[in-house]
Amino acid sequence: QVQLVESGGGLVQSGGSLRLSCAASRSIANIYFMAWYRQAPGKQRELVAGITSGGITNYEDSVKGRFTISRDNAKNMVYLQMNSLKPEDTAVYYCNTMWGGRSYWGQGTQVTVSS
Repeated sequence: QVQLVESGGGLVQSGGSLRLSCAASRSIANIYFMAWYRQAPGKQRELVAGITSGGITNYEDSVKGRFTISRDNAKNMVYLQMNSLKPEDTAVYYCNTMWGGRSYWGQGTQVTVSS
């Protein structure tokens, strides 16, 4: 099993920055893909950013150039640096991974961007 715990959310003004952290309960060195998703009220959960064990990243179009995903395998951590935040980025952000054929989710962290 893998437990994921997110932190770093909060209230920020438009144009501001936040850094989300995801702590994993086991080594992520051999976990191929780690990701951040978000879910806004009344909307489906969507993939925001993903990163492979080799450092290859992908981003949802609306966050390209503003968000950066990274991972520290030695610390079992995944991060999401969010810059130039917009009100439409307001959502609960979740850390996710697949391991042993199962999908694992954290409890989520709320990000609220005021205009």
